[in-house]
Amino acid sequence: MKNLIYKFDYATLNFLKRHYVTIARWSIFLVYFWFGGLKLFGLSPAGPLVQSLFDSTIPIMDFDTFFILFALFEMLIGVLFLVKGAERLVILLLILHLVATALPLLILPEITWQQFLVPTLEGQYIIKNILIIALALVIVAKIDFLANKKRP
Repeated sequence: MKNLIYKFDYATLNFLKRHYVTIARWSIFLVYFWFGGLKLFGLSPAGPLVQSLFDSTIPIMDFDTFFILFALFEMLIGVLFLVKGAERLVILLLILHLVATALPLLILPEITWQQFLVPTLEGQYIIKNILIIALALVIVAKIDFLANKKRP
C-alpha cells in the first residue's frame, strides 16, 4: 500500500511539474473567456457593478457599447493566455483589467464593503482576483528573458 501511495505521489507531481503552466493558462482562459462571454450576452451578474463604476468614472460613451467592448477585452485576455509568445502583452492587458476591476473597492465602497475589512459578495468577487495575479505570475516566471534570445 505504501509503495502504491509513493507511485501515485510521484506520478501526480511529475505530471504537474510538466503541465502546471498549461493548466494555469487554460484556467485563466476559462475564467476570462467565460465571464467575458456572460457580459457579451447580457447574462453577467457583474453588470450592475460595472454600470455603477462606469457611471462614476467614464460616462464618455454609451454604456452598452462600453460593456460589449469590455466583454470582448476580457475574452481577448483569455485567448491570449493560450498563445505562447503573447505573455508580455497579455500580462500588460491583465494588469490594466485588474486595476480597472479593483476600482470599485475604492470608488464604490457602499457596494463592495459591509464594514471595514468585511467585503460584500461583490467585494469578494473583486478580491479573488489576487488568485488570478498569482496564477499569472506563475506563467510569467516561465518566460525567457529577452536578453537570452538569439538575435537574427
